[in-house]
Amino acid sequence: MRAYLIRRLLLMIPTILGITLIVFGITHILPGGPVEQYIARTRASLGLQGVDVSRAITPQEVNNIRAYYGFDRPFHERYLRWLGGALTLDLGRSYTYHEPVWDVIRARFPVSLFFGLTSFLFAYAVCIPLGLKKALLHHSAFDVSTTAIIFAGYVVPGFVLGLLLIVFFAGGNFLDLFPIGGIVSDNWELLSFPGRVLDFLHHMFLPLVCYMASEFAFLTLLMKNSLLDEMSRDYLRTAIVKGSEFDRAVWRHALKNALIPIVTRLSEVFTLIFAGALLIEKVFNIDGMGKLMYESIMDRDYPVAMGLILLISLLAMLGRLFSDMMYVVVDPRIRLD
Repeated sequence: MRAYLIRRLLLMIPTILGITLIVFGITHILPGGPVEQYIARTRASLGLQGVDVSRAITPQEVNNIRAYYGFDRPFHERYLRWLGGALTLDLGRSYTYHEPVWDVIRARFPVSLFFGLTSFLFAYAVCIPLGLKKALLHHSAFDVSTTAIIFAGYVVPGFVLGLLLIVFFAGGNFLDLFPIGGIVSDNWELLSFPGRVLDFLHHMFLPLVCYMASEFAFLTLLMKNSLLDEMSRDYLRTAIVKGSEFDRAVWRHALKNALIPIVTRLSEVFTLIFAGALLIEKVFNIDGMGKLMYESIMDRDYPVAMGLILLISLLAMLGRLFSDMMYVVVDPRIRLD
């Protein structure tokens, strides 16, 4: 186990280097970068003042702008400079916010962490028992009706579901039960502590539903199908023939094996703070890391985008390693050596 962990941790190094190198290369060749945007904004501002923009920005000034953003240096030198900063936890300064990248990310982290952990815990707390019951009542009215609802949640993208929920429940043409967006109300500072908690949960309800919808459906069906597969195995029939009751045999023998595929999804706990959050946070105007990623890409704020890519990559790999370790916990027959 120890040798396996060391190998996996060492493999993360070239993987991170490869991912960041590719993304950094894309930012290097992507049109409409910060230099072009700065020049466009400057020309627009000068145009409003009646200045001839064709003569307003000289080639020397363009070179100065490129030097300001570091684009006057060769690609490999820029990447090594960024990598050296990342190794010392210095990801540079945001082009948009003019603050250190870590400060920008840190300010958005609590909101995304709340969404990720809450939706993750709710999904597992409901999906495992629901999938178990659907497998035991396979083809029953309960199974068919819940499957229809689950598929509806699975096929509708989270941001589309968000738009529908806003229309129907947030002051659209129907009910006005929830806020249309944001994290808290304008008078949040004036509320008591219980009032603040209720106000926060009131704002978070609809986004949480969107976060959980697809994961909820996937986990429930995965649990059900995995248990159905185990219930058809010979070892379960042998246990029943030997006198074990059906429910006892399922609970004691089949459930443990059926949980193994579910364990693979545990890695999502590390990445759910980002997964599917980009458009959902944009729809509900929530200042989380998903919205930050969306805005950093659209605004060509490359230092922030690179910082988020680095974090996502690390969390994804740590999550996968965590899943492998959970395999051993669920089924001791599995050896990672």
